[in-house]
Amino acid sequence: MATAASQVILHPLVSQGLKYGSTTLGRDKLYRTVQYFARFFAWYLLNKGDKIDAARWSALKSHLGTARKCKPIEHLQAALRATLTTGPALEQILTIGRQLAYFGYLSYDTLIWANAIKFISLNPETAKRVGKTSNRLWFAGIVFNLVNGVLKTVRLKHEAKRLRAGKSRGEKDVGEETQRETRLSAIKSAQAATRRQFTIDILDVWLPATGSGIVNLSEGTLGIFGLITSILGMQAQWKAVNGK
Repeated sequence: MATAASQVILHPLVSQGLKYGSTTLGRDKLYRTVQYFARFFAWYLLNKGDKIDAARWSALKSHLGTARKCKPIEHLQAALRATLTTGPALEQILTIGRQLAYFGYLSYDTLIWANAIKFISLNPETAKRVGKTSNRLWFAGIVFNLVNGVLKTVRLKHEAKRLRAGKSRGEKDVGEETQRETRLSAIKSAQAATRRQFTIDILDVWLPATGSGIVNLSEGTLGIFGLITSILGMQAQWKAVNGK
């Protein structure tokens, strides 16, 4: 019995899970996954007429949403770092715009959180206006990232094509060939990361679009979209932490 327990407790997968859970981003991705599953499941139960269980899952969703509040200053720092990097000017501008939009979004979201825990008191009309502004800034940040993703995809495609063209001409320099293969490998990884982020953004954009009144998707649809992007985010963070 002790040997079996040791095999379970000391299993590499358990160790990897603990390592993943020890990171702030890892825990946030896990909480987000549960939050959006709860959002979908509450909608599903409510549509079945099970109001009591739906209320439980809705409360879980709200609690996790409150607990997950992030610090806006991190995005302000990221915007400043982006101004110091080199690269295509338009992509740099869009990156800065995204980070500033997220800074504004989370700043307003902090007011919503403070109101939810009764630290400050906003009248219902003001709280609604703050919530809509927060969602509009979130929406703007995602749109900036979507446009940036398109530009980056086109740039990487052209760069990969140029490198392959050099290879097809039969250039014999071993050093140049090694550098070309290394760069092509890096471009391939960057293309995969860009596609993944674009998929996340194209699904996530409907969350603030609905919150700001641009569209009106159901709680079930938003829950599914959020669940998918949360799982994709968890996978990326798991790979970053555990290397596979």
